[in-house]
Amino acid sequence: MKNSSSENQAYKLTAGTRLLGKWHQERYKIVRSLGSGATGKVYLAESVHGLVALKVGIDNMAITSEVNVLKHFEKVQGQTLGPSLLDVDDAVVGGVTLPFYAMEYLDGQELITYLSNKGAEWFGLLIIQLLGDLDKLHQAGWAFGDLKPDNLLVVGPPARIRWLDVGGTTLLGRSIKEYTEFYDRGYWGCGTRVAEPSYDLFSVAMIMINCAYPKRFDKKGDKPLVLLKEKVDQSSYLGPYQHVIYKALQGKYAHAADMRKEMVEAVSNASSYKVPKQKTVSRSKSTSKTRQKPVKKQMKVQKQKKKKPSYFVEIFLVCSFILLAYILYLFGQMM
Repeated sequence: MKNSSSENQAYKLTAGTRLLGKWHQERYKIVRSLGSGATGKVYLAESVHGLVALKVGIDNMAITSEVNVLKHFEKVQGQTLGPSLLDVDDAVVGGVTLPFYAMEYLDGQELITYLSNKGAEWFGLLIIQLLGDLDKLHQAGWAFGDLKPDNLLVVGPPARIRWLDVGGTTLLGRSIKEYTEFYDRGYWGCGTRVAEPSYDLFSVAMIMINCAYPKRFDKKGDKPLVLLKEKVDQSSYLGPYQHVIYKALQGKYAHAADMRKEMVEAVSNASSYKVPKQKTVSRSKSTSKTRQKPVKKQMKVQKQKKKKPSYFVEIFLVCSFILLAYILYLFGQMM
């Protein structure tokens, strides 16, 4: 059960507040808030090792769970997935003991902000990189769970996505611990909230949609999947990746590697992608064609009308010639 006094303390640390680790005696000074989640609040803090991100929790169980996740991340072979874990301890603030952990401070920009500044050409490349990292995480037996742009930071150069809050990370097969509705397939009626690769891949598809619609949109009607497809269809930004997004929304990718492979193909073909013309344009084209038909027909009729007079004139002239010849013949007989 959460302690209300510790919860208040965790969310009310102001700039300049000093924390002393109870067990490791490390000192920290709060600079500013970086964000908050269901299990606590993250602060930028000064330490003897430089700037760090300090996650001050509400209860020990939640902090212990997240620390275990970060330790698992460190064991995943290859690139670092989440921030590096630096310290785990308790601090007494205002007579209340607060569990916390210090992690590497990642200085960068949120994904959507980065793309708006750098351009859409980075979009596909960063999504490919994200899918590669997710594949490593899934192979290690975890789902990220609360995957959203707020939890993704682009650092560099070279530009690279790093993960921030790992509070929603869940062992595969269990119920998702934390989620945000817009990125949750359960909210959109597209599946369960069981931790599995396809759950995260649905969230990736929603992140892609969010990049095209930064202000997001509400779920409407009783066919939310139809609404999502309409939004994808209406965005030229998402055009080259439509089929990838559709498959992820419908849970047709069993592994992140499969989605990554098709994203690589989509990115390589993006330069040759042609934006389809709007339906309204095609309608106007078909309308213009139907209007042309009567005009052509009318021209034919006019031609036929022109031919008719010339035909009768020819007959009249022939008959007149025959009649004249006959009169001359009769006149010759009389002579």
